[in-house]
Amino acid sequence: MKTKTFIIAGICGGVTNWLLSWLSYGIILEDYFAQPNESKRAFIYLILGCLALGFFLSYFYNRWAQISTMSTGAKAGAFFGLFLALTTGFTKMAMDKSLTTELFTLDIAVSIFITAITGAMVGFINHKVR
Repeated sequence: MKTKTFIIAGICGGVTNWLLSWLSYGIILEDYFAQPNESKRAFIYLILGCLALGFFLSYFYNRWAQISTMSTGAKAGAFFGLFLALTTGFTKMAMDKSLTTELFTLDIAVSIFITAITGAMVGFINHKVR
């Protein structure tokens, strides 16, 4: 695994994840999902969470799966997005009485979309940066 590729793909994946999450949850679906408070601390944690996903995908793609195309990256990203969304969604359903089945399903669909595009970006960067 090349460290340079891992870092660049991880950062690009994290930025892609943040932009798509902001667009999806913060703009398009803001009426459906709770919005974070507008503190500097919340913003930092959101950035760190998005970067964590970018680096996770970059590490997995580079270290174990050898994924270096947009299509394979998108497919693997959709797979990860599904199971990450199910994990967090089922936990939220158990803990939050106000979460409905419709919001749970919508969140899974949006998560799959966002993680698929993030995975495509990481795969693309893996191909370009050698």
